[in-house]
Amino acid sequence: MTAILTRRSEHFLADPAPSDEELTYLLRGAATAPDHGTLRPWRWILLRGEDRVVLGGCLADEHPGPASDRMAAHMLSAPLLAVLVFAPQPNGKVPKWEQLAATSSMTHSLMLLLHARGYGSIWRTGLLAESAAARSLLRIDPAERLLGGLWIGTPDPAGKRPRRPLEDVAHRISVFRAREQTSAGHV
Repeated sequence: MTAILTRRSEHFLADPAPSDEELTYLLRGAATAPDHGTLRPWRWILLRGEDRVVLGGCLADEHPGPASDRMAAHMLSAPLLAVLVFAPQPNGKVPKWEQLAATSSMTHSLMLLLHARGYGSIWRTGLLAESAAARSLLRIDPAERLLGGLWIGTPDPAGKRPRRPLEDVAHRISVFRAREQTSAGHV
């Protein structure tokens, strides 16, 4: 509960970020998220250092104009950029929407695990998710979908991260009682 109530999207991230080995370990945990058929319909592409510059330049070239420098710099706002690719698996029992739900669940689990380890992250979609140039650069298969990126690093230790209050969600819950439905003539 503490991780859920204290995790925030972190806009300012610095070194260190988890190593490839540590991130793989955390992904092994995140991959235990609900996934009908254990299809693992996703893959990650990790970018560090100059590779982020190349991706930023690719996006800036695709969208020239006043925001292109900002777009290129944005790729450098965390030491690790993990690009998420939705790779649906052919399966007669598990539809694509359910595979996308599994991918989302795994990603949220990863963000909570990163937070519990002291790392920060922020999920972003934007132009990255829609970029034909990024798809080409990152070799995204036509059957796959680039969903966005998870910027990962260490948050500013001076930043305030108050616990989120628990919202009242009672109005989002209903209880079905078959006996009441049959007596009302609905069945």
